[in-house]
Amino acid sequence: MTETGLQAERVDLDPPPVAPERDLMSKFDGLIAERRALIDTGVTDPFAIVMEQVKSPTQAVIAGRETILLGTYNYMGMTFDPDVLDAGREALTRFGSGTNGSRMLNGTFRDHMDAEAALREYYGTTGAIVFSTGYMANLGMISTLAGKGEYVILDADSHASIYDGCAQGNAEIVRFRHNSVEDLDKRLGRLPPEPGKLVVLEGVYSMLGDVAPLKEMVAVAKKHGAMVLSDEAHSMGFYGPNGRGVYEAQGCEGDVDFVVGTFSKSVGTVGGFCVSNHPKFEAIRLACRAYIFTASLPPSVVATAAASIRKLRYAHNKRAHLWENARKLHGGLTALGFRLGTAEPESAIVAVILDDQQQAVTMWQGLLDAGVYVNMARPPATPAGTFLLRCSLCAEHTAEQLDRVIATFAAAGRAVSAIT
Repeated sequence: MTETGLQAERVDLDPPPVAPERDLMSKFDGLIAERRALIDTGVTDPFAIVMEQVKSPTQAVIAGRETILLGTYNYMGMTFDPDVLDAGREALTRFGSGTNGSRMLNGTFRDHMDAEAALREYYGTTGAIVFSTGYMANLGMISTLAGKGEYVILDADSHASIYDGCAQGNAEIVRFRHNSVEDLDKRLGRLPPEPGKLVVLEGVYSMLGDVAPLKEMVAVAKKHGAMVLSDEAHSMGFYGPNGRGVYEAQGCEGDVDFVVGTFSKSVGTVGGFCVSNHPKFEAIRLACRAYIFTASLPPSVVATAAASIRKLRYAHNKRAHLWENARKLHGGLTALGFRLGTAEPESAIVAVILDDQQQAVTMWQGLLDAGVYVNMARPPATPAGTFLLRCSLCAEHTAEQLDRVIATFAAAGRAVSAIT
């Protein structure tokens, strides 16, 4: 029909092709060509790996080959924990496969409340909110906390979810140099004192595995009257006496206002959360679009999360073994002559920095062919235009597995002249 609704509208059954300048997909032509050129060299697509079978937190079958998993973020190895699996099975049987609704309507089940209770116990906070993913937790918290006329101050190397939380909100955005306490202080000092300010930090930065000087940064933020949100996604489970994260290890729990985390790493399932002691924290549920306008997690998922979190609270031996593994791999690769993202093992991430994409992809393929899976990372995901192979340690990796990994790195690294 026409706009007036009075006569039939003629429909062209054979419309002309979309002109390139009007095709919204044409902006991706360069990316498509780059990927095609990469695949045409004969390598496996690094960004389309399929796990045909997962046998344990550290072992899978990829392309029909037994493979050591060294790129999964399964830091504490909880994905096959018997108690965690039993909790998921029980919830699946009792509540079904999904909630079919938002947390604000019909989507809050027993196990959502239990997961939030487990988080309050684990972090020692009065408030906890579970989101559908860790990405949604950052997206929702940042865009909700800082509004028009206020400021978000973030590290230049912040995760995409943090940047997207800034983009979704209406606050003014200020970036400071990566891990620079001095630059943070300078930029906060230039802002007017009256508006509200949120400083967003990360305990561990996921690409290089380097740790933020949170204690000094939080002190600077408080000096300027700012609130602090710390993303502890890559440190939960093994940093600090109780595994709460870098902010606990560095002794600034009392000054961090909001802690964001994820279930998809140390917890071993999927989901995200924020915990806080702020007396008005529950108001986030009434205002946060990323919490309100999405379906809630399936009961089996939050049940596994609750069971895992309660076990992680007392997983002291696992924490110790994970750090042993990090030191072993970091030390072994350093001794071979690789250039790593950190001088010392600062986290469960060990990043091997390479010269260019061709060297990185070829070495990644050599590792995969030899039965070792790591992540290949490239710009724009990596800082300062670096190409790297990122290794994520697990508390369940054995010394024998890591010996094999180091030997495989030696052979693959020499094959591409990354080491001599």
